[in-house]
This record gives sequence, structure tokens and C-alpha cells, in this order.
Amino acid sequence: MPADSGEKTEAPTPRRLQDAREKGQVAKSNDLTAAVGLLAGLIVLDLYGKAIFQNFKYLMVRAFTMEDIPLSSMLAFQESWRLLIMKSMAILGPIFVVLFIIAVLANLFQVGFMLSTQPITPKLDKISPLQGFKRLFSLRTFVRFAMSMFKVGIIGLVAYLSIQSDLPELVGLTMLSFTEVISFSAEMVYMLGLRMAAILLILAIIDYAYQKYQMTQDLRMTKDEVKEEMKRMEGDPIMRQRRRKVAQELAMQRMSQAVPNADVVVTNPTHIAIALKYDHDTMPAPKVVAKGADFVAARIREIAMENGVPMVERKPLARALYKACDVGDYIPADLYKAVAEVLAYVFELAGKGYRKAVSS
Repeated sequence: MPADSGEKTEAPTPRRLQDAREKGQVAKSNDLTAAVGLLAGLIVLDLYGKAIFQNFKYLMVRAFTMEDIPLSSMLAFQESWRLLIMKSMAILGPIFVVLFIIAVLANLFQVGFMLSTQPITPKLDKISPLQGFKRLFSLRTFVRFAMSMFKVGIIGLVAYLSIQSDLPELVGLTMLSFTEVISFSAEMVYMLGLRMAAILLILAIIDYAYQKYQMTQDLRMTKDEVKEEMKRMEGDPIMRQRRRKVAQELAMQRMSQAVPNADVVVTNPTHIAIALKYDHDTMPAPKVVAKGADFVAARIREIAMENGVPMVERKPLARALYKACDVGDYIPADLYKAVAEVLAYVFELAGKGYRKAVSS
């Protein structure tokens, strides 16, 4: 059965989502970035608009009056305008920096840090008339068009209601001074922009949620695709069983070589077996050279009996060693005393002079 047969009823796996991300397929709303940028720009203008207006007023007066600039000096004239342009950029620069940072943060919030060249890689289906026709009349295109018309309608309604509420004040503008007209107009435009930014932000959040839903739907998988992916990630069951068998055989071989050289085997007595070795001259502490439970423990005891390795039954010590140590680990300091008593007993029986070695 082909991997793509059947209905796509399964949620995308983490691997499928990661592959899509590497190809640049992520849920992202450009409207959200634009709405956040617009709202941030309005807030910055509200905080620093007056200072910006005063600075530009001074620059314009200076530019058109040419104070302290000889008209006969073209070089001084050019230098003055250059300084005016630089000062204008210095005034507006922080605003653009803030908007740039806000735009970057908005994108990071949506997709995180991602670097992919897949979206800009040339593909034939992108220039195919047939594929373009399908995309033009697809459900996604219709939803985007409906959302765009809805946004235009909402924004138009908000603008209409805002202007209607300010209509009495607008009629009375003819009785105000030029400065008062400018001030009122700026405040009205600012409030209108703030309302529109808030509406756009709400719509953008809805659009972002829809984009995430749509991407999840696009990446849904069939049951066969999920099975195939699990096989690729975990390996074929037969191969896993074969690798497990080989690993067990290698472990048994290492155990068969290590247990005969052990100094003692601590047992539970039947469920756990721990083989220990200690050389006072080369080891800082006793080392676990083999360990096992149930069948492996029985095999350790069998090898120990065949090679004359002493076995000592210490149930609490065997359980503690099995839990705390892996093969090749030195025993932990809190078990020194218990293991030392076992080794002292074994070495004394073997006549190896362990007590003398410890006391030195």
C-alpha cells in the first residue's frame, strides 16, 4: 500500500513539523507584524511626538531662513543642508530603530529563530500556470480574500464612527487658530490610528491562529505515513531485535571475561549479582566489572562458580550497588565501608593480606 494512501486523519508528528520548519513552512501572519509595528509607532509618537515636532520646526525655520549662512557661499549652503539632513535622520533614527526591533520581535514570537533558503529556492510549480490557477481558486485564497474584505469593512466602519463622533468639533474648526486646528487634527488622527491599530491587532491574532490551524491541517498524515516515520526514527523491528541480540551477546562476552578476574561477587542472593574487583596499587576504589539481574545474575554466579570467584550474600549492599553503579564505575563513597568489609573478609580467606594493604 502506498504511504500516501488513505485519509490524512493523524496529527503531524514532531519530526514532520521539524521537517516543515526546515523547509520554511511555518505559521506566520504578516498582519500581526504590521499591527504590532503600527501600534508601537503610535505609542512612540505619543511619547516623543512633541519633541520631534519642535526639532523639525527648528530645522525648517533654519533651512528656509538660512541664518548665519552667506548667500554668496555655495559651499556653506550645501554644508548647511547636509547638516540639516543629518539632524533629521538623527531625529527619526531612533523611531525607525524601535520599529525595526518591534518587527523582529514580532517575527521571533511567531516562528522563533529560523534560517532557511527553501522558500526562495526556484521551483517549477511556482511558475506553472496550472498550479497558479489552482492556487487562485483554492479555499485558502478565498479565505484570505474574505478576511481582507472583512478587515477593510471593519477599518472603514471604525473610521466612519470616529469621524462622526468628532463631527461637531470639525465643524467648529473654522473658529480656531491655525495652531489649534493643527493640534486638534493631530489628536484626532492619533486616536483614529490607535483605534485602527487595536482592531488590526485583534484581527491579526485571529489570522495567526488560523494560520497555525491551517498549517496543522496541511501537515496531517495518514496512518501509513505515521508508521513509516516511526520505522525511520526507531528502525525496523527486525533490525532492532537483531541489534539488541548482538548487544546482549557482546555484553555476555565482556561479562564472561570480567567475572573470572573479579575478587568477589555480591549477591541478593538470586535476583541480583554484582562482580567487584579491587587493586590497591592501581585503583582508587573498588570497581564494578559486571552486574545483572535475574538471568544475567544467574549467569554471573555460574561463571563465578566455574572460576572459583568467592560469592558473598549481602542483600542491602547488592541492591545499593545495582542501583548506584554501572559496569566500569567505581563504587560511591557511602558504600566504601560495606564493600571494604566484604573485600576484607574475602582477601583474608584468600590470604592476600588485605588488612595490611588497607592499613598502609
